[in-house]
Amino acid sequence: MVFDIATLLNQWEAIGVFDFVLPFLLIFSFVFGILTATNILGKNKGVHIIIALVIGLMALRLPFVSDFFTQVFPRTAIAISIILVAVILTAVFIPKEHFGGWAIGFYSLGAIAAILVIFNSFNALNYFGSTWWSDWGGMIIGALLLVGVIIAVSVSGNDKEAKEAKQVSFGPYRS
Repeated sequence: MVFDIATLLNQWEAIGVFDFVLPFLLIFSFVFGILTATNILGKNKGVHIIIALVIGLMALRLPFVSDFFTQVFPRTAIAISIILVAVILTAVFIPKEHFGGWAIGFYSLGAIAAILVIFNSFNALNYFGSTWWSDWGGMIIGALLLVGVIIAVSVSGNDKEAKEAKQVSFGPYRS
């Protein structure tokens, strides 16, 4: 009998690994990590484990938790892949001196991608209950991109030109 990964993944899907086990582990690890990092309830890890366990299990009682995870994480992986390709191509073709400005652009691109992932995930699950986002979403994103480009262009400038404009020459003497 040939056993392949597709068969394994289908078996995991049939027994609920993707709908229950993985969402539980994700919620548990986030809650446990936050409780441990902040020490809000002290340094007793046993208390942190119990609270994270309860929150993780309680979250699975609602069916939309696993539905939301099923929608949001594949979209997140696609968004991260696109941004990663853009970062790699930028690192290949842009000199290191210009990375600072590009980093701000990639942070902005990441924020826009996160908003798109969340909205599209909600839209796929019909949480909005209307077609408002599909009717107006493109215009809103386009307007935000236009405003972002205008702000980026107005804020950026050549530092050499600004420094030269500030220096005033008084003949042989400089101030």
